[in-house]
Amino acid sequence: MIPIKLYLLFFFWFLGFIFLWKIPALKKGKNLNHPSYKISILIPARNEEKNLGQLLPSLARQTLKPHEIIVIDDHSEDATAEVARKAGCIVMRSKGLPEGWTGKPWACWQGTQKATGDIFLFLDADTFLEPEGLSRIVSTCLEKGGLVSVQPFHKMKRRVERLSAIFNVITMGGMNAFTALGPRLKPIGAFGPCMICSREDYFIVGGHEKARGEVLESLAIGKEFLRANRRVHCYGGKETISFRMYPDGFQSLVEGFGKGFGTGANAMSMVSLLMIVGWVFGAVGVTRHLIQSVILGNPTELLGWLILDVLYIFQIHWMLFRIGNFGFSTAFLFQIPLIFFVVVFAYSIVRIFLVRKVRWKGRDINTAKGKD
Repeated sequence: MIPIKLYLLFFFWFLGFIFLWKIPALKKGKNLNHPSYKISILIPARNEEKNLGQLLPSLARQTLKPHEIIVIDDHSEDATAEVARKAGCIVMRSKGLPEGWTGKPWACWQGTQKATGDIFLFLDADTFLEPEGLSRIVSTCLEKGGLVSVQPFHKMKRRVERLSAIFNVITMGGMNAFTALGPRLKPIGAFGPCMICSREDYFIVGGHEKARGEVLESLAIGKEFLRANRRVHCYGGKETISFRMYPDGFQSLVEGFGKGFGTGANAMSMVSLLMIVGWVFGAVGVTRHLIQSVILGNPTELLGWLILDVLYIFQIHWMLFRIGNFGFSTAFLFQIPLIFFVVVFAYSIVRIFLVRKVRWKGRDINTAKGKD
């Protein structure tokens, strides 16, 4: 007799298809060689000389040329400013951090005060554009209006970076933008690495000033657009924009996901949160019961749990190949990034809601007061 818990965990597995059904990619844009608008690209950067060495050449290779590229140097201790100047960018040195602001919103806000373009494109320094990527992003913004945000395709080079697999799945699924219900659900916010909107809309909704104390400022800005009755459109970055999230290894992975993932979970809609919790619980449960069946030597239950484990493997692979170059081996050994997720998520909850302080790029960020 098949145990009821097997049916329950099968249901939890199926939830993965509901919260991460379709990830739309940006389509090739129109001919924008003679635009009647000016594009300002704003890049907040702190100790990003290596990343800028990849991002800025990718911008130079675009057929669509921006009006200006502004790099806001947030008190870097490396050659960030020099790399940006050599590439022909406008370089601003960020002023001292005011009370109640966190670093990235303050840097972006200063950049918008200097920018002269009609369209603002905010890019994280660890992103880089694929050929015609800028054209795809801008044409989508012109067509859709409101705020367009893109989660870059995750390109990794080291095996340790693949520990981020479950975090990537939940980042996409928790946005409420890629569910089986499609556009009938509004996203909970926007992706931070790549956001684009008109200058007019940005200042009408209040821009980064409205997210001054936020660790995940893009969620707050997306909510401000929605409150102002302006649409928020979320896309996957495959063939448009890519990044390496935390190339420096294990510690940067823990710090990076630990600094904001608890806050992100707190911002999810209750329905999405319950589905994702159920899906993660199902993955953990399948693993536990599979090991237990092997130890107890129960062949009937072992077969059932083995089938469900294989279903999780292929489902996770289906999810990941649209998000990054994780490869099938990451899905096959999904229990490893799953354990990493559970441990770091617990760490994030403790740091954000109990310690009230997280560390990122050499700074302590006070999550209770929204200041560094």
